[in-house]
Amino acid sequence: MAVRAVNSCSIFRSAAVLPPPAFRCRFSRFSTLSSPRNSRLGFQFLICRCENQFLSYGCRRSYAVYSLVDSVAEELAALRSRRVRANVKVGLTSTGELLEDKLVNKELEKGLLLEFKKDSDRVLLAVAQRRDGKKNWIVFDQNGVTSSIKPQQITYVVPGVENFDHSEISSFLQKAHDNLDPALLEFAWVELLEKNQSVTAEELAEMIFGSTDSLESYCAHLLLSKDELYFAVQETKGSRVIYRPRPTGQVEELLRKKLAKEAAEKEVQDFVQVLLSAKAKPANAKPPKSSWMVDEKIQHRIQSLEAYAIDMCKSNEQKKTAEMILKAMGFAKTATSAINLLIDIGYFPVHVNLDLLKSNIHTNHSDFIVAAAESLLSESSDVDEMNRKNLTHLKVYAIDVDEADELDDALSASRLQDGRIKVWIHVADPTRYVQPGSLVDREAMRRGTSVFLPTATYAMFPEKLAMEGMSLKQGEICNAVTVSVVLHSDGSIAEYSVFNSFIKPTYMLTYESATELLYLNLEEEVELKILSEAAALRLQWRCKQGAVDTATLEPRIKVVNPEDPEPSINLYVENQADPAMRLVSEMMVLCGEVIATYGSSNNIPLPYRGQPQSNIDVSAFLHLPEGPVRSSAIVRVMRAAEINFRNPIRHGVLGIPGYVQFTSPIRRYMDLLAHYQVKAFLRGESPPFSACQLEGLASIVNMQIRVVRKLCASSLRYWIIEFLRRQPKEKKYRGLVLRFIKDQIAALLLVEVGLQTSASVSVGTRIGDEVKVTVEEANPRDDFLSLEEVVA
Repeated sequence: MAVRAVNSCSIFRSAAVLPPPAFRCRFSRFSTLSSPRNSRLGFQFLICRCENQFLSYGCRRSYAVYSLVDSVAEELAALRSRRVRANVKVGLTSTGELLEDKLVNKELEKGLLLEFKKDSDRVLLAVAQRRDGKKNWIVFDQNGVTSSIKPQQITYVVPGVENFDHSEISSFLQKAHDNLDPALLEFAWVELLEKNQSVTAEELAEMIFGSTDSLESYCAHLLLSKDELYFAVQETKGSRVIYRPRPTGQVEELLRKKLAKEAAEKEVQDFVQVLLSAKAKPANAKPPKSSWMVDEKIQHRIQSLEAYAIDMCKSNEQKKTAEMILKAMGFAKTATSAINLLIDIGYFPVHVNLDLLKSNIHTNHSDFIVAAAESLLSESSDVDEMNRKNLTHLKVYAIDVDEADELDDALSASRLQDGRIKVWIHVADPTRYVQPGSLVDREAMRRGTSVFLPTATYAMFPEKLAMEGMSLKQGEICNAVTVSVVLHSDGSIAEYSVFNSFIKPTYMLTYESATELLYLNLEEEVELKILSEAAALRLQWRCKQGAVDTATLEPRIKVVNPEDPEPSINLYVENQADPAMRLVSEMMVLCGEVIATYGSSNNIPLPYRGQPQSNIDVSAFLHLPEGPVRSSAIVRVMRAAEINFRNPIRHGVLGIPGYVQFTSPIRRYMDLLAHYQVKAFLRGESPPFSACQLEGLASIVNMQIRVVRKLCASSLRYWIIEFLRRQPKEKKYRGLVLRFIKDQIAALLLVEVGLQTSASVSVGTRIGDEVKVTVEEANPRDDFLSLEEVVA
């Protein structure tokens, strides 16, 4: 292959062999010299090196130098002659006329060598074999694959080739790639730009190689088609393409971007080495998460990967950064790849809660909010102090789960001389510290609720304020809002009152310990027995009012050291029909009914909750076994709850005329709103919020609550499946058949873990039956659980 240089540079071509003295030259390399006229673009000029021989595509050519000046002069003359002939032949002008002449496509026939687009990423060389219908052709490509292609897939027909042997495609390709030098385009670009001329692949081959043979033409085509700097497509017709030289300013800008891209890719490769190093380290030697935040560029790349992992990229640039890193690591461009990579380098724990990251829930309070909360502890005064009733003489039971951090409510009871039962529901009084519209209040509203996950609790209020100021504490005098109720013998409300109080909690009990005390029936704990009796009366009365019993099994999980690859999992299954749980839930419902009645009687706007019974006919479910099976069936037909902010609405499922959530003001913002309203009325003030304002606040808070509920459900399910994954494969579980989904696929309640799932069961199995199942496969990350029935 002869190589030429343009734009007033020396041009070397093959010459006749001349007598000695002579030596042979081989043009194997181009060295870079800066052009005085275009130094910023770094134009390259041809430098020749003298060696023994020159090989061009298998042919040996001899070169002799007898006079460099004479040789150059001859070449210049020949060049001028060829250019004149070429311009006449193709009709080239400085304004690019007669482009149509350049766009004539060669008729496709058998044996031609062509390039075609296999798919969006691959371009292949192939030999045409035969027609396939009217327009398509059967081709045999470089990979030895025969396929049918459409004319629009053809990107180039190699000229000067007939009856090409397909076995030579690989050799042809190799020769072409061996002789590609993008620097040659720079020479051609300068000359064509000066003349404002367009160019085809064959014309470029003539310019830089001095030949339009098949190999030279294909090399030129590859240079032009892959170029992103000097040339742009001017016009196409079929497989014929005309290119135009880009303006100097555009090339300079593209070159700047190219260099910037190469520098960025270099940085990515350096970052990949950092990732590989972290990936190779053992689990106990991984770099801490904070170390990835020190360098700004590393932080940006890690955060791009994190955003990509949870499908939360904030910009296209962030997405491209993550995909570039994954590609450089040899991974697929998927969220799963990003997750696994971040786990492998120790940035994510093995059991990272992706739903928590996606939910954008704030897990920590800012220093500003913490400081504001702590100032409330030290500076605020109790405006209700003079109006609080002293109830410190009462025995007070606070019953909750054992991992509860703050306690919202507690209970007291006694039997009156006439035999009736009087109960007190004491609720923590956070409004002692927090006022509507304050900084801490606005932060609580934004959070909407405390978040209770198996791995952590994210409180609505800063910890110190919640624990030291608001929470009820055993053996200490605490501020409370108390609801006292006297019950009729049938469980209905005889009289009630709502007031501020001081209490001194006597016991802090878990549900398990409270249930145990009830079974022991100790004389010294008669008040607890009275509370249980009151709860039984209330349940009986509510059922007569149409209440629906939806008690079922509820799982609860506590994960210790969740950052560890194999953290400890403590699983509890709570039966909502358990005596202590019944006791507490009945008293909470009673409190909600009283507050609704109190609000209605005094025209206080409150979030009154109701749940229409619709057309639920409980008798239609009596054929189902009592407990989880019946409860599950009833819940499936229940209508969604409603809220009215002016008047109570009947809560059909609870069987009461009205209901307001009031007993968890430290954990739920809607309860806190009810406290603001009631406390203002107790002070003789107007409520701080109108019904319309409450409705607006509730719409904001309830959106956040829905996010939290979804997060809590998915987190609980993840850890239950992880718990099952760790159990012995042969372990059997009791599956209570709740209903049939399709054919023999049944919805099951796994009694030992409290999880509802599905499995195929034997023919003849009925609703309410228990079956034995084993865990066939459990994958918490994919939310996958497969069970298999154990057939006796």
